[in-house]
Order: sequence, then C-alpha cells, then structure tokens
Amino acid sequence: MRTTRFPRITLAVVGAVALPLALSACSSSDKKDDSKANSDKSSSASAPKSNAMDTSKPFGPGCATVPKNGAGSFNGMAKDPVATAASNNPALSTLVTAVKKAGLVDTLNNAQNVTVFAPTNDAFNKIPKAQLDKVLNDKAMLTKILTYHVVGKKLTPKMLENGSYPTLEKSNLTTSGSGVSYKVNNASNVVCGNVPTANATVYIVDSVLMPK
Repeated sequence: MRTTRFPRITLAVVGAVALPLALSACSSSDKKDDSKANSDKSSSASAPKSNAMDTSKPFGPGCATVPKNGAGSFNGMAKDPVATAASNNPALSTLVTAVKKAGLVDTLNNAQNVTVFAPTNDAFNKIPKAQLDKVLNDKAMLTKILTYHVVGKKLTPKMLENGSYPTLEKSNLTTSGSGVSYKVNNASNVVCGNVPTANATVYIVDSVLMPK
C-alpha cells in the first residue's frame, strides 16, 4: 500500500508547488505585456502629430489639376513671367483670354514681385454667360476687374491669415484663413496656393473677385 500511495503523494506535492510557480510566471509575463502596451499607448499619445502640409510649396486640392510636366507644370511656370506661365496652364485659359483682351499681358509680365489671385475656368463659369460676354467686351471694366486680382508685393501663406492689401486697381482685398485653407474677401477659396512664377506668386482661386 505504501509503495503505491507514495508516488501519488509526491506527484501531488510537486504539482502543488509547480502550479503557483507557473501562475506566477504567467502573471509576471502578463504584467510585462500590459506594461509594454500601456507604455506604447502613452508614447503614441504623446508623440507629436505632423499632418500639416508644407506651405512653402504649392498646396491645395486644385494643385492636382496642374500638369506634372512641361511648361504648365509647377517647375515650368516658375521659369516664366506670370502671364506667360498662366497661358501654359489649361485650367486658367479663360483668365488668359481676359488678360489678352484687356491688353495686360506685358503689364503683368513686366511687373516685379507681385501676387496674382488667378480665377480658374470654373470660377468664370459661375458668372452668367451674357454678363461674362459683356465684361469680356468692355475693356475698361475688364481691366478694372483683372487689376483687382493683383497685389503689388509677394504674399506668403502666413500673410494671408488676416490681411488687407491694396491692389493695382487701387482698392483693397482681404484675406483670411490658416494652415492650408484660405479665403479672399470671405468668399473665394484658394484652391492651389503659393505657386511660383518668375516674377510673381500665384494663388489660384475658385471665384472671380469683384472690386467694390
């Protein structure tokens, strides 16, 4: 009887000793895993988030329509004066037509260190056709509107946050916004900003600006 009971008792004792050790090891491992997970969460929570776009380069959803290569690309536009640069961008063809009708090509190309708020073709399409045709055939009115889109110095995105600037038309326009979101006169959105040309900085906008 003794020879059969003794191994059972021994096994029971060994099992009783081993179980707490195994539980202790698992508990210690779990604590380390939890500690590591919490540390990772804490590190992730405290890590700085960098979602802001670099406004030192062209930015905005409308930049996607700019050709990737050639004279109409950002690199191509940077080599030409502003009126010539705009003529190579298909999204600005109506603006270029207007500039030619007003006789402002040389004026814009020879200007130094200016900012041009350039309406897209879609911006001009917001104007009823009859009204747009009338403006395009009225040189004095057309000149007044187009020169209102030009500020006599280069504006950085930071300068657009809360600004009021005199235009070549002689009245002021206002700018507001932050980050990569800006408006002109609280109405026209900058859809592609900080586009360099040889003599100007261009902000492409989604509405035609009208002087008071």
